[in-house]
Amino acid sequence: MKILSIGSDKTVFQEDSPVRRRIIEYGALVEEMHVIVFSLRPSVVRQNFGNVFIYPTNSRSRWFYICDAIKIGREIMATKGQWLITARDPFETGLVGYWLKRKYNLPFHLQIHTDFLNPYFKKESFLNKVRVLLAKFLIPRADHIRAVSERIKNSLVLNLKIQGSKITILPVFVDIEKIKQVSLKTDLHQKYPQFDFIILMGSRFTKEKNIGLAIEVMTEIVKKFPKTGLIIVGSGPEKENLKINKNVIIEDWTDDLSSYYKTADLFLLTSNYEGYGMTIIEATAAGCVVVSSDVGVADEILDKENIFPAGDRKELENKLEKAIKKELKLSQKLVAKTKEEYLKEYKNILNYV
Repeated sequence: MKILSIGSDKTVFQEDSPVRRRIIEYGALVEEMHVIVFSLRPSVVRQNFGNVFIYPTNSRSRWFYICDAIKIGREIMATKGQWLITARDPFETGLVGYWLKRKYNLPFHLQIHTDFLNPYFKKESFLNKVRVLLAKFLIPRADHIRAVSERIKNSLVLNLKIQGSKITILPVFVDIEKIKQVSLKTDLHQKYPQFDFIILMGSRFTKEKNIGLAIEVMTEIVKKFPKTGLIIVGSGPEKENLKINKNVIIEDWTDDLSSYYKTADLFLLTSNYEGYGMTIIEATAAGCVVVSSDVGVADEILDKENIFPAGDRKELENKLEKAIKKELKLSQKLVAKTKEEYLKEYKNILNYV
């Protein structure tokens, strides 16, 4: 079988990026893997790694992503073989996949990584409102759907009346055993000795992550627990809008996040919505207590005591106070999967045609 995948994650062009590694692993399961990636000029050259071929659209603007991806898809479809089309989201990349499905009468899979039916998603922008409508059109027309959490599957079944048998749950792989065995390179308490209790966040600085909520709540927390610190690791467009103080420290992204998980007292996630929430899994695997908004896999991994309603400032403050008083526990619900087991599940999804 040959796979044509349409996506928008440009880190696939970065050497040894997690996305590129995953694509190459998936490619080993099939005859060929062809990946079209929405990208802007200046030009990025087409790349291949064995039987994996990666095509940038190199579009003049974002308005040309869809047309340019379809053009490349038509070139690829000229190669004979048994094809399966898969799109990384039910939005713009999904539209490309659906067009190619109709043109060549091929099976079409959709991947859903975002909880797009969450009310916060639609409120973020006019574009997101359009994307919700597009997703509602495309999802019923897919031959199979891969969701990254029970939450998304349940939402599709409840709100769009999609048959549960049409949906497979398979999140992005997290090597839990590897995280457990990582040796420490950084100790946050040694790095920031002014803090007795360290709260860690690892996140992109975007609106849906609602990092501002954590900073607001910290102003109240430090009144009762003045030696509490919030360390936020990440980057993104909302970074410049955050109002920080001496108890809040922002660091650039690090490849040593496992050490941060292992030496923090608490990991915090404040997102308005998540499809999955990989950092919840990573932090728990590292042995860190987690407090999270009720998003993604939070209710699958964490105890109710560790979860607060998204956007609820008072409840978040209450959870942080309990954590500082050592009244919250490490989750014991995490189940480790080997890479071999995961890839076997991924390959099984490809058989839904």
